Amino acid sequence: MGDDMQVTHAADAPRFELGGAQFTVHAAPSLGSPGLCTWRLTVPPGHGGDAPHTLDRDEVFMVLSGTVQLAADGDKLGPGDAAVVPAGEPIALTNLGEGEAELIVAITAGFTGYMADGTAVQPPWSK
Repeated sequence: MGDDMQVTHAADAPRFELGGAQFTVHAAPSLGSPGLCTWRLTVPPGHGGDAPHTLDRDEVFMVLSGTVQLAADGDKLGPGDAAVVPAGEPIALTNLGEGEAELIVAITAGFTGYMADGTAVQPPWSK
C-alpha cells in the first residue's frame, strides 16, 4: 500500500442520520477522495413517503440487501440491482421490505441536493 493511499476503517467511518436513514461515509474529499463520494445507506423498514428531492449530479445506487424503490412509480430494486438517477430527476427512496435495506451510493464530490421546497442542502458527506 502506497503512502498516498487513504484508508477508512469501518469503526472510524463518519456516520450521519437523516430522516431515519443512516449514512456511513466511505469516500469523500475529507477522507482523501477529492472527486468521488461513496457511502453505505441503511434504510429502516417502513421508510418512505418523503417528498422527493433532487441532486445536481448523477447519483448511482447499488442495492446490497432488501428491496427498494427510488420513485413512487419506479422499478423495484433488489440485491445486485443498480440504478443511475440523472441529475435533476426526483428521488423518493422507499424501503419495500420488512427488514433494513442496504445500498452503496456514489456521486461526484461537491454535490448539492434540493429539497421539495427548493431549499439547497450540501450534506456533510459531500465534503
